[in-house]
Amino acid sequence: MSALLAAAVVVAAYLLGSVSGALLVGRLRGGVDIRTLGSGNAGGTNALRTQGPSFALAVLVIDLAKGWIAAALLPLAAVHYGAAHGGQIVPAWLPAACALAAIVGHVWPLWHGFRGGKGVATFAGVLVALAPAALAVVLGVWLVVVMLTGYVGLASMAGAAALPLYVAVAKLEPLGALLAFGIAAALLVIFTHRANVARMRAGTESRARRLWLLGPRR
Repeated sequence: MSALLAAAVVVAAYLLGSVSGALLVGRLRGGVDIRTLGSGNAGGTNALRTQGPSFALAVLVIDLAKGWIAAALLPLAAVHYGAAHGGQIVPAWLPAACALAAIVGHVWPLWHGFRGGKGVATFAGVLVALAPAALAVVLGVWLVVVMLTGYVGLASMAGAAALPLYVAVAKLEPLGALLAFGIAAALLVIFTHRANVARMRAGTESRARRLWLLGPRR
């Protein structure tokens, strides 16, 4: 498989990731831009807090789906293209590269002025394609942390950080590509939550009280 074709597939994954579920649904709902509301983040949590559950569910479905399509279907299309053009071999790292490109597209979307979300839902979507067992571990860590602390942002960072650890321990294949993806994705998710970290340190971060099992009871 030519380097040019591989690069084109990765770029396509980035462009797909640049389709923001929150901003797309907002336009269909009369031009709502949730980047001007709540936390200013174009993601599912801010959509839920500012627009309600039906809006947030639509956002979640779009952001999950684009991650899965980028990591599963785009590399598969490359396989079929390669088979039709002399049996070109698709590199093992291509799905992981497409996965990371989709998350980067969500965070810095070309179609929306490079102002997107934090990448968590798209991160989950690509894991459905790359490593479903790893997704179960990530979601388990997320749930435990949010139940203990009430902080969705902290739970998202902890879940993302658990991915490269799980990949290394379970020795998932292709190990090198998945480990590189896991480290890069975890660092990106942590970076996009830097404002949450600042608010937690200042004591102003909102908590998910319905999931915060150890929080004060009213």
